[in-house]
Amino acid sequence: MAAPKTTLTPEALAPILAALDDAEEAYTSEYPGIPEGRRPVHVLYGGADRFQAETASKMGTLALKSFGELLPDAAALARVTGMPAALAEAVRPRVAEKLTREAVEDFRIDFEDGYGPRPDAEEDAHAVGAALETATGLSRGSLPPFLGIRVKPLCRADMARSSRTLDLYLTALLKATRGRLPAGFVVTLPKVAFPEQVLALSDLLERIERAHVLASGSVAVELLLETPTALVAPDGAVSPRLLVQAARGRCVGLHLGPYDMTASVGVDVGGQTLDHPACAFALRLAAAAVSGTGVELSDGPVAALPLGQDRAAAEAALGLHYRQVRRALNEGVHRGWDLHPAQLGTRYAAVYAHYLEALPAARERLTRFVEGRAKAVAAGTVFDDAATVRGLTNFFRQGLACGALRAEDAPAGTVPAGV
Repeated sequence: MAAPKTTLTPEALAPILAALDDAEEAYTSEYPGIPEGRRPVHVLYGGADRFQAETASKMGTLALKSFGELLPDAAALARVTGMPAALAEAVRPRVAEKLTREAVEDFRIDFEDGYGPRPDAEEDAHAVGAALETATGLSRGSLPPFLGIRVKPLCRADMARSSRTLDLYLTALLKATRGRLPAGFVVTLPKVAFPEQVLALSDLLERIERAHVLASGSVAVELLLETPTALVAPDGAVSPRLLVQAARGRCVGLHLGPYDMTASVGVDVGGQTLDHPACAFALRLAAAAVSGTGVELSDGPVAALPLGQDRAAAEAALGLHYRQVRRALNEGVHRGWDLHPAQLGTRYAAVYAHYLEALPAARERLTRFVEGRAKAVAAGTVFDDAATVRGLTNFFRQGLACGALRAEDAPAGTVPAGV
């Protein structure tokens, strides 16, 4: 039988397919997908003047004490959060173990809102002091798995102070550690309004890295979305992508600053909630802009803290915190801020409930794929292709890393040992 005839010759096809291949190479470089490494489920903020090498351990002690007092058993956890009693029975011991073992996954040494304006000499001293405490924690192994600093904004009023604090902290840290940075170290830049601020931060870090013989890009950055122009540029362009590009490969996260964001669009104080439509819009726009790039989104904090003598008010604050974390998880935002160690119990309770509720279906689907065939398998009404399986594997990897899941929860052979 004669070969079927085509109109296009190999010579005609070659440049078209080559151009497509080049375009796909550029696309996959820009959109590498979800990183395989561990990702923290929260970040806890604390003033730079109070940071010590043992801060993470002290925060864990406070978190466990608060958890035991306010949510002493599974019945209390179910009542305050609204989760089913059986789920609370499974969640509470896992949370207690987490708070005992590793309460703080990520900590931000704060020189901005959690620190406030100070005389220059005082902030200078705190910048150096925090750096030396960081170095001590690094040598002792007492730092949390992820750590960073938040500097003041790079706006006209604060840019000199911000850049000086950054320089003082990193210079003192790198001198004390002989050029070693803590694992997962980032610099968080607040109130970003235009890409040039991010470019400036990248330039500052590049110069510091060069002076201390660090590889370019060693210091990662996070950007806080707190202004309308951090979402939509004056010319109508989508800003989050432009801001990430301005970081020149350093940006690992975009974090929502809900109270500044809502205030900046005219929302009165009574309506400035984490689930306000302005915040939802900000997260959805940012998600569309950076999805697949490896840049992680983080929800903002819940301002109501479970403190004081009024137990009903404390329980209401915990219930609100739990619901907001669950909302974010359901919207695909797997990380958020915490402002006080008393919030860590409900942070992990929400995360663990999320994983444990999804576990049976995820385990069944991944097991079916592994036991089926190597490419893809139809699982009822859900089609599990290789990309879906990567997502399922990542579900177990991240669930194990944060303590929501245990080794026996994952199908055998699906997640690398030691995760």
